[in-house]
Amino acid sequence: MKPVRIATRGSKLALWQANHLRDALMQRCGVAADIVVIKTSGDQHVNLPIEQLGMKGVFTKELEVALLDGRADIAIHSMKDVPTELSDVCPALIVFKREDPRDALLSRSGATLKTLSPGSRLGTSSLRRASQLRRVRPDLEIVEIRGNVDSRIRKMDEGEYDGLVLARAGVLRLGLNARITEVISPEIVLPAVGQGALGVQFFEANWDELQFLKKLEDRETMLAVTAERALMAELHGGCRLPLGAWARFENGQMALDACVLSEDGRQIVRGQGVRQCENGGEATELGRGVAQEMLAAGADRILQAAGRTVV
Repeated sequence: MKPVRIATRGSKLALWQANHLRDALMQRCGVAADIVVIKTSGDQHVNLPIEQLGMKGVFTKELEVALLDGRADIAIHSMKDVPTELSDVCPALIVFKREDPRDALLSRSGATLKTLSPGSRLGTSSLRRASQLRRVRPDLEIVEIRGNVDSRIRKMDEGEYDGLVLARAGVLRLGLNARITEVISPEIVLPAVGQGALGVQFFEANWDELQFLKKLEDRETMLAVTAERALMAELHGGCRLPLGAWARFENGQMALDACVLSEDGRQIVRGQGVRQCENGGEATELGRGVAQEMLAAGADRILQAAGRTVV
């Protein structure tokens, strides 16, 4: 069997993910793999806000094209970057146990979110984080920052920012845990849909040849991400909407917490649900049910204000 070709972005974190997958394929599946680096729209325009790029999947679309044109056999994604609607011909399989989905604060002074000085300049790439942070620290200057983890930390160290809020999973995977000054509780900032989870995308027509990937699937992570993505789909959300969601198993059942916020953080609708989840269908029902309760509670008004059409 020829080595499987793994499509990935070229950032240090993306390459960590691809190498982690390559090692697992050899160790757990006995399958050799090569890495194919693909530059995405999000990587090519790091100085532009994501909404100005004018397309969905700015970190995934070109990898999907590589699957379709035969340059790669599979692609590895951070699931928080994957659009709500996957291509019918290129589904994804959730692999590996989920890393810590929480966000983390890195600050130059070693301060926590509570002890940052008023007016401190806090960088984040996420409206979800910014909106939730504004609720608890409206006195901070929260500004957008793009680029990979290393470049963001360098900008902070050079004084452009007093602190950063990043996904803890990425910080851990890069061995930078010592830079974290606080792991932010989900009670303060709910994670992004799929945060901390990895997915392997493939061309559906090649699935018979890729059955070995099932050995890497993590059932609990798959069900949790399924519930979160079902909620996001029902809300017609995405990475440019202040939407947080976190599903996990507690006492044998799946619990799902979610929130939708206005950009300034002043309006918020929260949702919560618990149910037995043995399969993807039940996880989907949980996500949809929580979303529908949130819409009935007023989330539709926030979504419409953000330019989303809710049916």
